[in-house]
Amino acid sequence: MGSSLAEVVRSWAGQRVLVVGDVCLDEYLFGRPVRLSREAPVPVLEFTRRQTVPGAAANPALNVVRLGGRAAVVGVVGDDEGGEILKALLSGAGIDVGGLVTDPGRTTTLKTRILAEGILRFPQQVARLDRVDRRPLPGGVRESLLRAVAELAAWADGILVSDYRLGVVDGPVPGALLATARSLGRPVTVDSQGGLDRFAGYTLVRCNQAEAEGALGRPLAGEEAFRAGLSELLGRLRAEIVVVTRGADGLSVAAAGGYRWFPAANLSEVFDVTGAGDTVIAVLTLALLAGADPWRAADLANRAAGLVVRRIGNYAPTAEELLDAL
Repeated sequence: MGSSLAEVVRSWAGQRVLVVGDVCLDEYLFGRPVRLSREAPVPVLEFTRRQTVPGAAANPALNVVRLGGRAAVVGVVGDDEGGEILKALLSGAGIDVGGLVTDPGRTTTLKTRILAEGILRFPQQVARLDRVDRRPLPGGVRESLLRAVAELAAWADGILVSDYRLGVVDGPVPGALLATARSLGRPVTVDSQGGLDRFAGYTLVRCNQAEAEGALGRPLAGEEAFRAGLSELLGRLRAEIVVVTRGADGLSVAAAGGYRWFPAANLSEVFDVTGAGDTVIAVLTLALLAGADPWRAADLANRAAGLVVRRIGNYAPTAEELLDAL
């Protein structure tokens, strides 16, 4: 199996993926704890460093490139420092940012994590502050976004939709993306945090266990429940593949060929689950474009997620790291 999986990884090199969704900038502020605050039972940190990385829908795009593919991203940013930093980070990674639409009335989504370092082996997150705008996109901005999709879709071998429920993948957008993909004969995958029925007809749908349970209206407890639940979602969404990630329990996959469960690839060194889902959808998409069946695609995605959780913050593994893990 290892050599077969390695062939898939090598064969997806150069595959072109158009990523559409809610982009954001992830900010990490590190500090050294010096004392407890007199104002509240919280530590006082003295600032040591700042790190910014692409987040939300920008992270699957980064994963695609780090894994050996090519990526363009379509999304919305504000006319602000966060938007400029995000575009610079993506451009520096070799990602086409021509599809990022600037909305002057919107702030770039910024997720700030504050971490204490210098005490334990790894920094410890003590707080998180999200600056988000959940308002629907103005009509003109949405039209610009869909024009960008139309211009870039012909370049892409496949479309990856990353829906963080922040307003970009809303209204007519899911249907327009599906219509564009079908007109070009391209597969379209989606990673959504809810509202799965909006993506009926997509090639592959990925969500986590809680989101799957919300869509089904019942808990998933035990393999028979997962088998039945994913089979129901597969039919209801008219998808070719449904993938549900299960945290420490790995992931489950349903396709026309049946159902399989893949135990977590790494349980001994889990430090941060941030970004693992983004890596899963990126690997699934690349593997399908390389001609892998659902089972090999899911196996690779599961192994790649096992690499990500060993790192602090969003981390995009390389193809070489994934090959070494096979």
